[in-house]
Amino acid sequence: MTRSHERRFLAGERGQVAGIEVLPFGLLIFIAGALLLTNMWGVVDAKFAADAAAREATRYVVEVARSDVAPSSVVAGATDVARQTLDDHGRPSPATVTIEPDAAAFTRCQRIRVTVSTEVPAIRIPFIGGFGEPFDIIATHSELIDPTRSGVAGRADCIQ
Repeated sequence: MTRSHERRFLAGERGQVAGIEVLPFGLLIFIAGALLLTNMWGVVDAKFAADAAAREATRYVVEVARSDVAPSSVVAGATDVARQTLDDHGRPSPATVTIEPDAAAFTRCQRIRVTVSTEVPAIRIPFIGGFGEPFDIIATHSELIDPTRSGVAGRADCIQ
């Protein structure tokens, strides 16, 4: 092959078929996919945090509830524990903590159910923040008040 033929072969546009203009679209698809995965992980992380908060608040109620402790202080303490657990997981958003049954029913073998609800933004962009209509992540955990502990009213009917 001669030099002039080689130059003519390399200088032409032959073989160049629709490749360069697709790169920006590929980059857009990559960025959109990365944002989607980030948002999905944010929801999973919020669910883990809400589960941990509900578990810790339930544990607090089961351990602290006694006849000589005011039910309102037990509820306030459980709410503080749940919010602190969410903060420890990096979820400082407002949370709603619901304790069932009514605080006056803290007796032996009573099933305590704590529900923690927190919000996750619809779209969250790292380093910028979240926007869009948020949706709720809800977690519930339940335990029995220990039937053999002292200071709790009621009969230990759940022991068999």
